[in-house]
Parts: sequence; C-alpha cells; structure tokens
Amino acid sequence: MSRLNFEESAEGPRYTPEPESGRRVREPVFNNGAWPVLVLVGAIVGGYALQSRVDVNVIAAAFAFTPDALGTGRWWTLVSSLFVHGNWPHALMNAAFILAFGTPVARYFGLGAAGGLWFLAFYLACGVLATLPFAVIHSGEAVALMGASGAASGLMGAAARLIAGQGTPGPILSRPVLAFGAAWVIVNLIMAVIGAAMIPGAGDGAIGWEAHLAGFAAGVLLIGLAGRLARRG
Repeated sequence: MSRLNFEESAEGPRYTPEPESGRRVREPVFNNGAWPVLVLVGAIVGGYALQSRVDVNVIAAAFAFTPDALGTGRWWTLVSSLFVHGNWPHALMNAAFILAFGTPVARYFGLGAAGGLWFLAFYLACGVLATLPFAVIHSGEAVALMGASGAASGLMGAAARLIAGQGTPGPILSRPVLAFGAAWVIVNLIMAVIGAAMIPGAGDGAIGWEAHLAGFAAGVLLIGLAGRLARRG
C-alpha cells in the first residue's frame, strides 16, 4: 500500500420528538447522549487506545479496506476499516462527529435494545455503502481506507432529514438536507485538493472524500426505509 486515506468530521444540532406529548423539541447536541452512540464512541476511542500500541502500517495491513479486498476474499474489511484510525486526532474527530450526528438518529430508532441494534446496523450499512464507491473509483490502486467518517457521514445525512422532519424523516430535498449536503460537498472538494493538510498529524495520508459523500447520500436515502423496517420489527 502506498498511502492511507483518512477522513474528517463535523458537528450539528439535533432535534428529537417528545414521546409523551408528541411535541418536538430542540436540544443541544451533547446533552443526554444516547447510549448506543456513547457505546460506539467508546469503541472508537478505546479501540484506538489499543491500536496505538501497534504500528499503523501493521493495523492497515490487517484491518484497512483496499480496492482489491472483495476480489481477494477480504470482504470483512468493509466493516473492520470503520473501527481503525491513523492517529489520535483522526479517531477523536470521528468520535465527535458520531456523537454530534448519531444522537438524533439513535433516538429515532429508540433507546431500547432493539433500537440500539438498528442504530448499529444503520451505521454499518452507511459505512459499507460509503466504502464501495471508493473501491470502484480506486480500482487497481495500492491504497488503503481506514476510519469511521464514511459511516459517520451517513449519520450526518440521516440527521439532516430528521432535522427537516423535526424528529422523523423529512423530505429528501428539504432545506436542511440541501444545506448540509452543499456544505459537505464544498468541504470535501477542499479536502480533495488540500488533502492531509486539513487533518493534524495525518502526515502523508490522503483523505477518502469519496467515502464521505457516498456515506452522506446513503444516510439521506436509507433513514426512512430503515425506520419503517425497525418499527415493523
């Protein structure tokens, strides 16, 4: 592998419905964090604490996703790559990203055991769908993708629709979705040009901006269907 591809993060408000009265309320991002989100953040931060004891190239060789992974039977790296990072800033920024955008999504699925499992499944689905376009675009290249930002971008897209609907999925072409999407496209265009200079400590790594945009789109498109399936279950 000639380079690693790192990912970035962002923050935003969240909106949740009040079950007892049906009223919808706006809450600060970091108050009353949903437990599935806190578990996921703990897995990322705690996982990197363990990972940091091992050379990043060894971790990348074992767990990162490469464009030839599916052809060589390493399909499971579609998931494992979401839980390994290049350095502390990379891991912490993705943890903050997930904490900000994951909370409204987790509350939408519900904070029981079943809701927590649906939240995790949604997160992983966004991560996988974010990674596949990267494999197509970089087919035949010696690159490796690692980091949670593709999946976290999916949470961002889902949160945008929940903001539009004040706690339930609003229209795909709503103002929050278009605003978040436009801002994310601009940020990632800058990333594509500037690259690792945007991430402290990323060294010579490039940024997997393709995964960011694909993940956002996956979150926007999947949240409504995932919510309906979760309620049928």
